[in-house]
Parts: sequence; C-alpha cells; structure tokens
Amino acid sequence: MAHVRSTRAAPAPRTALTAADLAAVDRRLAATDALLERAYPGDDGSRQPVHTVYVPADRYGAGLPGEWGAAALAAAEASGGLEALAERVGVERSLVDDVVPAVRDKLEREPIEDLRLDFEDGYGDRGDEVEDSDAWRQAERVAAAVAAGLAPPFIGVRVKSFEAPTRARGIRTLDLFVSTLVARGELPGGLVLTLPKVSTVAQVEAMAEVAAALERAHGLPDGRLRFEVQVETPQLVLGPDGDSPLAKLPTAVPGRISALHYGTYDYSASLQISPANQSMEHPVADHAKEVMRLAAAGTGIRLSDGSTNILPLGDRADEAWRLHARLVRRSLDRGFYQGWDLHPHQLPTRFIATYAFFREGYAEASGRLRGYQGGEGGAVLDEPATARALADFVLRGVECGALTEAEVAADVGLDRRGLAAIAHPRLANG
Repeated sequence: MAHVRSTRAAPAPRTALTAADLAAVDRRLAATDALLERAYPGDDGSRQPVHTVYVPADRYGAGLPGEWGAAALAAAEASGGLEALAERVGVERSLVDDVVPAVRDKLEREPIEDLRLDFEDGYGDRGDEVEDSDAWRQAERVAAAVAAGLAPPFIGVRVKSFEAPTRARGIRTLDLFVSTLVARGELPGGLVLTLPKVSTVAQVEAMAEVAAALERAHGLPDGRLRFEVQVETPQLVLGPDGDSPLAKLPTAVPGRISALHYGTYDYSASLQISPANQSMEHPVADHAKEVMRLAAAGTGIRLSDGSTNILPLGDRADEAWRLHARLVRRSLDRGFYQGWDLHPHQLPTRFIATYAFFREGYAEASGRLRGYQGGEGGAVLDEPATARALADFVLRGVECGALTEAEVAADVGLDRRGLAAIAHPRLANG
C-alpha cells in the first residue's frame, strides 16, 4: 500500500520563556553591557606608527627627521648598501628586491613615523627657567613644522613622571607645551603625550584630571587629550594587594589612554637584572608585556615594545644591526607592532625587518582574504575574527609603506577603506 503523505501543517514552534524572563536577563546583564560598551570599544581604526623615536627635547628642529633619514642611508651605504644589509640581517633573497627600494623610499620620504620630544631621562633637570623656555620654544617649532608639512605623522612630548619630586615640573611642562600649541591654532592631529614611570592607577587618574583641566581651559572637546602610559615599574604590573593595576587602567580612565609602552631598562633594573642581561627578550620583559597585552585586549589601547641600547656604531655595527633586526621581527611576530628607536642608524633595520615581515606574510594573507571575500573554500577555513586579523595585517602593511595600495587592490580587490571595513566592522557599521 502506497504511503500517503499527510497534508496537515506542522505545528508552529513554541517557546517556554516569556518576555518577563528575557527582561530579567537584560536587567542582570545591564552592568555587563555598559562595561563592554564603555571599556572595550575595540580599536579605533586609526594608523599606528611602527616605532617611536625619542630625542632630548631641546634638540628638536623641523629638519631632524630628514637628518635622521640621511644619516640612516649614509650608514647603510657605508656598510655596503641597503641590499647587502638586508641580506646580512637575514632577509630572504626572494624578498630583498621588494623590500630594499621601499625602505630606501621610506628613509627619504618619512624616516620617522612618531617623534617624542623628551623632557624626562633624555633631558634631565636643567632648572625651571631653562625647561620653561624649551617647552615653549619647542611647541612653537612643532606647530610651525606641522603647518609646513615637515612634522612626522605623530609627534609630542614625554614629560617628567608624576612621582612627588618631579610632578609639578611635569605638569608645568605639559601645560606650557599644550597651551602654546593651542595658542598657535588647532592641535596637531597626531599629537601624542607620554607619561613615564607610572606606578599606580592614581597617577594615571591624576594625568587624566590634568588633561581634562587643560581641555576645559582651552575649550577643547572632552577626551581630546589622550596619553600613553609607560610600563616601567613592577608596581604597575603587580600591585601590593596582589592585583594588577595595569588591568584596572582602562576602566579607571575610559578613553584617555592611547597606548601602553614597555620600558626595557627601567623595568629590568627595578627587578635587579644585571645590565648585561637587560633586554626586550628577557623573561621579565615577556611577562610584563603579556600582562600589558591582556590588560589592553579589546580596549582600543595600543601596545609598544621597548628599545635596545646596543647601537650600530663602530666595529660592532653589523652585530648591533643583526640584533636590532631580530628584536624588531621578534616583537612583530608576537603582535607588538610598535617599538622604540634611539639612534638614526637603527632606522634601516627597523624598516628592513618590518617590511620583510609584511612582505613575507602578504601572499598568504592576501590569498586568504581574497578567498574569504569571494566565499571560496580553501585549505584554511577562516572565520570572521581571522578575516579581521588578515585585513588588519594587510592594512598595517599599507600604512607603513611595506605594501602598496595598488598591489592590494589588484590582489584582493580592496582599497584602504575596504580593508578597514573588514578589520574594524564595528566602526564601519557604526
């Protein structure tokens, strides 16, 4: 007997929970929703520099970036040229032809991405009259350089710490610098302020209060003055109560902190690491940086590795270049896309190692991103989170000059805006 299919409609699915049940869950999670919205907004999609160059504040002039670039190129040429240097520091031969011309262009066009005029360790105590004069004069120079298109994309000051002996001096220098810039017109879009030797949450809260007071005094929008926190003391990583003050910073001053920078030598010395063993790759450095990473995750706060004080000078220049290139690559491999450079001769290996990193990973990243865009299957099944990371990787490569917009458009079918929409969908949909 043939089976007769029933023509009766299937019963509509029924749920047991009521609107009141859902409302109860919403009430329970209201504080969580508010916390995630306030403290974990994600990255803001703006450019992050690949390095920060620190110079004593009084040595800055509009010509400094060009001078550093020329010195970097001269040092490389004196050692056999950029191509030979790239090979000596371990860049694969297949990448050299792409990396070297881009690095040469970078050193001629934009040798410094982020410049910090240092009023702290690199400047010292020169007395109030001298520091007042330098803070005012250098702010004038920065304003003029920005107006003339001669400043790096990011530029600002590192003031003295908010520890008791230097607090008033640090605040006064910050006030003079910012107030002078305001008096000259609009604040530079790439203005960066740095607070060093932070030990407690309270010091960061105090810096936020000073920033807010300056905003009120000058009629600036709320939150216009953000700042970097330098992680240079063990007390910031592990507090006396057993908690990590670092983890509390994003919620203590939401939206105020732009980055956390690891301070190699102050931090290492405070843990009694011998000078010969103080390094960005010492276990104490890696521990601190992993805490930084966890504290900053999802907050939009950027991360920067520290520096090496082994400079490419004299008979041991090649050894120092190899070390610097290896440390830059090590940081990049670990997700620290920014570091410090202390001397013009470190610029060639900063960009050689950085460009090699992006060029080396580009073929796979672009192929996977293209496949994701087209819904194609492949050997790697990428989820949206991985697609965001792929787009972010390619976008970073474009922004620093390792990759060109034209090749990305040809290979992936996306321009910068398209990459940013995948890398930061929350912003694109906002």
